[in-house]
Parts: sequence; structure tokens; C-alpha cells
Amino acid sequence: MSAADFLLFFRGLIWTAGLTAGSFIIGAMLAVPLLAARRSRFMLVRICAAVTIQIVRAIPPILWLFIIFFGLGMSYFPINPFAAALTGLGLIAAANMAEIYRGALSSIHHGQWEACTALDLGRWHTMRDVVAPQALRVALPSAASYLIGLMKETAVASTIGVTELAYQGNQLSQLTFRGLEVFAIVGLFYIFLSLPVAWLSRLADAHLRSKVAR
Repeated sequence: MSAADFLLFFRGLIWTAGLTAGSFIIGAMLAVPLLAARRSRFMLVRICAAVTIQIVRAIPPILWLFIIFFGLGMSYFPINPFAAALTGLGLIAAANMAEIYRGALSSIHHGQWEACTALDLGRWHTMRDVVAPQALRVALPSAASYLIGLMKETAVASTIGVTELAYQGNQLSQLTFRGLEVFAIVGLFYIFLSLPVAWLSRLADAHLRSKVAR
């Protein structure tokens, strides 16, 4: 492999990292109101949120990208491949992160909510000072695992022309006719991307556990 070939890989790596980070941030933010709707006191709001989450999670990511890029993008408003991939993967991340948040909140013993009510703590202070720190520790491993999975899902963006790792690998394999070598290197890049995420999540989990122990 030449230096020019590795330059293509690094360009793809930048697009993959940006798409992963952007989609995860969008999903983590949109998941909060989606979770609030999922836990609403009103049954109709809860049902609508649950149905939305199930629909988003049931449709394959590649189909969402096709709907946004080829469907909406070509019929109603123009959208570039990266923005379409960011929108589609961000929506999918929101649905999955909402379920991760919901599971973390469900792990908090109901006695703590009752204790906060007895102490006359408001809903905001209860969430911020009591529930959220514990829920964060519970949600962290699942969120980190999902982030790694999301990074691998970004490969589907190559189907709509996003020049990320999988796209660059496919282009290079067609030019050099060395598919095994090229895609083995692409696989190594994905591994190198996932290792820091796993390491940082373990470090953060250990730090949060130590704070709880104190």
C-alpha cells in the first residue's frame, strides 16, 4: 500500500469519526425529550413515543438513509449525503438512547423517589442531584457499547456516497484489485477507533463507581 492509499484511508477515517460523533450527540440530545414523552403521565403521549421508538428501531439503517436521501432529498428538498446520513443515524441513535436512558431510570429504586418527595425536593433537583448521577453510571456501559455499534453502522453511509472508511476501501479495492488486503486494513481502522471508546468508558465507569463508594 502506498502513502497515497493510506491518505485515502485517513480521509475516510475523519468522515467516519465525524459521522459517528455527530450522530451520537444528536441522538443523546433528542433522546431526552423522547424519554420524557415515554414516561409522560398522559397515556396518549406515552403510546405515541413508544410507537415512534419501535418504528425507528424496526426499520434498517440503510433504508432510513435511502428514505431521507433518495426519497425526501430528491422529491422535496435537496440534501447532501453527509447531512442525510447524519440525520438518519441521529434519529436511530435517539430512539436507542431513549431506551438506554429509560432502562437506567428504571434501575433507580422507587424508594429514592419517595425519599426526595418526603424531603420536598422539586422534580428538577430530584433528577439533577439524586437520580441523574446514578442513572448515568448505569447507562454508561450500554451507551458506550451502542457508540461502538453506531460507529460500525456508519458504513451504510457509503451506499449514498459519504466518503467514509467503507466507501474509501471499496473504491481502493476496485482500483487495486486487492480486496482482501484493503478491507483488512479498513477493519483494523475500525478496531483502532473502537478501542479508545471502550477504554474511556471503563475509565469513566471506574471513576463513577469510586465516587459512589466514597
